[in-house]
Amino acid sequence: MISYIGIGSNQADPAQQATMAIEALKRLPNTQLTKCASLYASTPMGPQDQPDYVNTVVELDTQLSALALLDELQKIEFNQGRVRKATRWGPRTLDLDIILYGNQKINNTRLTIPHYGMKVREFVLYPLFEIAENLVLPDGTVLSQLTAQCDRNGLIIISE
Repeated sequence: MISYIGIGSNQADPAQQATMAIEALKRLPNTQLTKCASLYASTPMGPQDQPDYVNTVVELDTQLSALALLDELQKIEFNQGRVRKATRWGPRTLDLDIILYGNQKINNTRLTIPHYGMKVREFVLYPLFEIAENLVLPDGTVLSQLTAQCDRNGLIIISE
């Protein structure tokens, strides 16, 4: 199953956190990391009194179920110091989100796929477009059209 994972960090050396997460994703069972976008710097969503983020998106080819993949991502977050808080969009060492899982639509208490905010978040759309420019979302939306309509909001490539 082709899956796209969003990676974000703005604490404890964010570029290093993203790089460590990419290396951890390469070691997932029954999974291959097949593509990786550049690292991007982005302004924070939500509270602005926090450092900028480093973001990227990777493509995985996995035999894991969506929930098993989520469990593995949460283990990586925990191992890299992620502490889950009630406050949304606050600073974090690492955030790993399943953006897409094949063409599946999933909506349960643990997981919503496609990711609920992907269509309007420049730090998801631009890296995703970099590695999957011809992608069509499960609802028929064309990624290139979403990206063309989304302001970069200061998003820049910091490492290719």
